[in-house]
Amino acid sequence: MVLAIFILGMHGISAKIIADKEILSKISQYDSYTREVRRHLHLYPEVGGNEVETAKYLKTELSKIGNFEIHDVPGSTGFYAILDTKRAGKTIGLRTDIDGLPIKESELNGGGKPKPLVSKNVGVTQGCGHDGHMATLMTSIRIIYDLRNQLSGKFVFIFEEGEETNTGIRPMVAALKDIHFDVIYGNHLLSSLPSGLIYINEGSVTTGMAMISMQVFGKGGHASRPDQAVNPIFAAANILTSVSIAWNNQRDITKVVTLGVTQLQAGEAWNVIPDSVYIGGTLRFFDWDAGVSSLELIKKVATDVAHAHGCTVRFGEKMTAQVPPVVNDSQATAFLRRMVDELYPGRATNDPKYNWYASETFALYNQLAPTMFTFVGVQNPELGTTSGHHTSEFDIDEDALQYAIGTMVKFAVSYNTHL
Repeated sequence: MVLAIFILGMHGISAKIIADKEILSKISQYDSYTREVRRHLHLYPEVGGNEVETAKYLKTELSKIGNFEIHDVPGSTGFYAILDTKRAGKTIGLRTDIDGLPIKESELNGGGKPKPLVSKNVGVTQGCGHDGHMATLMTSIRIIYDLRNQLSGKFVFIFEEGEETNTGIRPMVAALKDIHFDVIYGNHLLSSLPSGLIYINEGSVTTGMAMISMQVFGKGGHASRPDQAVNPIFAAANILTSVSIAWNNQRDITKVVTLGVTQLQAGEAWNVIPDSVYIGGTLRFFDWDAGVSSLELIKKVATDVAHAHGCTVRFGEKMTAQVPPVVNDSQATAFLRRMVDELYPGRATNDPKYNWYASETFALYNQLAPTMFTFVGVQNPELGTTSGHHTSEFDIDEDALQYAIGTMVKFAVSYNTHL
């Protein structure tokens, strides 16, 4: 791309188109910085709601880059920083999550090879790639700051607490509500995507999530006289069987909704019938209405089956559809695809097999502005980075971070001059 000057008549100011070679040169210049940041954050992860040292480290790094308006988010360890070019233009949000997972990290990755880094905070690990996300945003900020005199508008850098625990997103959205965003961008490293590929697609690219949380109540008693008790274990077992049957017969099978039952908890002694049984899990869905109706089906089946067994069921407060799917804006998607094709020819894919069945709080930024969310592949069998997210063996190909940075920077610096 030739470096040129576009006159933005509606604003009466000039803004440069940044040459691709300049972006790529900056990424190369800061490569060691990217790895340094990622490695520090990998060694010292913190779980959602407790990212105190993580936030402190990120703010320190921002202070080394330049002057930003930094705003703490009330009731959260999250914060956001603003870079205002003082030239009229669009307001662009760039987001990262900052939390780790309560998982003891394995010293070997999915390919059975020794990891170059293992968490020093025993019992906590960056098992989903958030260390890479933070490193991506920090290097992107350095590049954007270097280029600030050629840019227009505002850039809002969002550091979100507790993506894994769903604790930071609502305070962050509330804190940002008075900022008039034109678009908010985020990306996620993806273990199922070959290293260096970039998944860009419109519409739903991650699932929404609803929680299953119910307590089945009966009447406890001695195991020798089940006739004098009302056994909630049989009721719970029949609830799960009946739900699985209803799943195939009472739902719209053209709409994907996954049912993941993860908890069945009851009793403490082998000879005592318990008073209650707990059932927990999640639903994941690409269509919001399909997710909500599926959750209501579970509630109806559970209520009716429990009644048939002489039991009752109580649904937890969190048994709701909590997070919608991440939905990419069609205009922003088409724009980003053009930009990435220029910067990284042949690396973009829109194969829907890379839609992710996990859920992402990034979906709620859609309340503020159109959103754009991409995946960047980190799967490299030669390095052994093949394990799925949320596992102790999870690892990333650090070389892939350059593509995450390039995609983010290209989107951010081009949005004012191209769209």
